[in-house]
Amino acid sequence: MATFFISILLLVAGYFVYGKVVEKVFGIDDTNPTPAMSMEDGVDYIPMSWPRIFLIQFLNIAGLGPIFGAVAGALWGPVAFLWIVFGCIFAGAVHDYLTGMLSIRHKGTSVSEIVGIYLGDTAKKVMRVFSVVLLILVGVVFVMGPAGLLSNLTPMSKGLWIGIIIVYYILATVLPVDKLIGKIYPIFGASLLIMAVGIAFGIVTKGYNIPEITLANLHPKSTSVFPFLFITIACGAISGFHATQSPLMARCVRKESEGRRIFYGSMIAEGIIAIIWAAASMAFFGSTEGLAASLANGGPAVVVNEISTTLLGPVGGVLALLGVVACPITSGDTAFRSARLVIADAINLKQEDIKNRFMIAIPLFAVGIALTQINFSIIWRYFSWSNQTLAMIVLWAAAMYLLKNKKNHWICTIPATFMSAVTTAYILQAKEGLKLAAGFSNITGVVVAIVFFGLFMKKAKEYEKTTV
Repeated sequence: MATFFISILLLVAGYFVYGKVVEKVFGIDDTNPTPAMSMEDGVDYIPMSWPRIFLIQFLNIAGLGPIFGAVAGALWGPVAFLWIVFGCIFAGAVHDYLTGMLSIRHKGTSVSEIVGIYLGDTAKKVMRVFSVVLLILVGVVFVMGPAGLLSNLTPMSKGLWIGIIIVYYILATVLPVDKLIGKIYPIFGASLLIMAVGIAFGIVTKGYNIPEITLANLHPKSTSVFPFLFITIACGAISGFHATQSPLMARCVRKESEGRRIFYGSMIAEGIIAIIWAAASMAFFGSTEGLAASLANGGPAVVVNEISTTLLGPVGGVLALLGVVACPITSGDTAFRSARLVIADAINLKQEDIKNRFMIAIPLFAVGIALTQINFSIIWRYFSWSNQTLAMIVLWAAAMYLLKNKKNHWICTIPATFMSAVTTAYILQAKEGLKLAAGFSNITGVVVAIVFFGLFMKKAKEYEKTTV
């Protein structure tokens, strides 16, 4: 139990201590007009209060991620706590904050354009394609999952629910951000936080035993911690998907000093959600073997429903339905909206005219609808790896920004190097990758990370001889 409370305290302390360090390194300046104030267009650039933006950003980046990922990650045992806490504070929150703030500094531009500014035109072109593909995958994943659950709960078919969800997605993609997203997201964001607090209270007060920290690998199938844990728990530790979402809210922030609360703070909140669900999953079923058996009987959705209804009764059932249906839908809609903006930025197509929004949205949804015919588990596996690879690329871009501006680049260089090793090792040995031997894959991952680090430090020496 002590490990659980210490983990929560460390995350909160991380916001107040390391969050301020990162903010100071970046160097906020409230005399700089933000895009929301200087480029207001009534569609995507709309000033909003920071509490409202925080709840929208939190729901944008959270959805099912810190719940389902933490439930699956709990199979490794308490070692998952370490990754969530330290990954969130030193990697994920830094990633989210710098992505949001760099977008603010560059007129609210999308992540692919930011990467291009600091890593070059080739990287920009690759990122444009990579980020749009990732966003479509996210949107499709968060159509198929909720549609399948709703079809089991109602007499309506899965195909009909897919159609209904896609119609909603289209509206959320093309309408002004304050008309639909700005109104319902704060409500669902607050509900997700309330749900987590209720689960934590139930686990603590009803006598469940949350295991204490150990470095032992408790996975029932002895799946190695590296690199699989670091891919399984993405949201809650670090997630590249967040880099696609931060620019949405960067276009609504009124002043730079609100950035830490919105971007760093929402990631810390997501880390707390992940810690709660990881702890609940370990404690509720008594062992990782018990958790594995429940997961085999219907996946994370069944685990979430069982824990919620047992600990919180009928209210828990409603909140569980919110968690496994409403939350993923509210991540999927902003995924498609972000994809629209990435493409609009790439082709320099202004979005004030609704015709221009539909011009991009219609082909996007045509591709998304086609992908709904592919097996859900296949799409999810490729999403997991591409998600963390995007985070790695964005961290290197942020490190390059800090380097060019003579700031402390180590806050990004260290996590970027680590994620380079993780993503390389994973794709080499995973079943959706090259299926190579674990030892060879892990060593290769470390070598690739060292090469990336060496290339970056070579560039650092070149910049030492110049001025900004």
